[in-house]
Amino acid sequence: MITLFTSCAKKITRAAIAGLAFASVTIIITGCPPNKENKKNTGTTNLLINIDSTTLIHHFAYLSSAALEGRETATPGNQLAREYIVKVFDSLRLAKAGDSFLQPFPYGTNNQQGTNIIGVIKGYQYEKNYLAITAHYDHLGKRNGDIYYGADDNASGTAALLAMAQYFKQHPPKHSLLFVAFDAEEKGLVGSKYFVANCPIPLRSIMLNVNMDMISRNDSNEIFATGIYHYPFLKKYVDSIQPFTPVHIRFGHDGEKAGSHDWTNQSDHFPFHQNSIPYLYFGVEDHADYHRPGDTYDKVNKSFYYQVCTMITAVASVIDHPDVVQ
Repeated sequence: MITLFTSCAKKITRAAIAGLAFASVTIIITGCPPNKENKKNTGTTNLLINIDSTTLIHHFAYLSSAALEGRETATPGNQLAREYIVKVFDSLRLAKAGDSFLQPFPYGTNNQQGTNIIGVIKGYQYEKNYLAITAHYDHLGKRNGDIYYGADDNASGTAALLAMAQYFKQHPPKHSLLFVAFDAEEKGLVGSKYFVANCPIPLRSIMLNVNMDMISRNDSNEIFATGIYHYPFLKKYVDSIQPFTPVHIRFGHDGEKAGSHDWTNQSDHFPFHQNSIPYLYFGVEDHADYHRPGDTYDKVNKSFYYQVCTMITAVASVIDHPDVVQ
């Protein structure tokens, strides 16, 4: 998450997303394989959410390791992270939005280069309607000899994005899914701003952004789903998952209360919001190691992190599911 000192007072509402209708869905969040009872038609649709925990944690451990030296944009460690993400996208056989998974962009006064990474899973029913699932993979790098590991910020969101890509590759979505790992978020949302201004697909075909930034550390077992103040119709999707996850999903931090810490412009969902694209941003509140060398993998409660990732995947699954079951 980047800390900005500007505020967004603009309120944008949308009654509905074209092509999406709220489904009556039972979500089963589990670490076990599906059984016959789960597959029976009981008058609702059962969506089994069972992301690969071993692979998720492997992604997380590597992306937050010392070898990547904090992943600052335009550094060798950032390049290692980029190569890793591309390798995962390629192994999952994600489609490309253009000729490559990579979207290079310039930034800074010295014409440095950052790189977004974009993969696609085509929807089998609504191929031209997209849900954008996003997370930034850069962090602060090395400063005064210390590595700023950026485990929570934002190896956590990037690893979740990779695990979600694996899940939806195994469980094909009805709408097309755009998986974007943004670079240079810590430089001022540079990668996401460039992506929205130079989108490789028609921007208006993106119906919703699900953004993940800092999703792995909270001592109170809670995470915020923000964006509801701007787009109230999205609340029902999140509410439908709450009974099936031990994680407490809270709302707020998006301008609903005067004087509260507003996250509307704090991460890569903001350029989407500026273009009237609804968003859900999942993130925890700042902790003592935010933007410090102590933001390390070993301090993460892996059970909490896994449950958060399954919850977000479940929310995305509900949004993707347009059938109203009688």
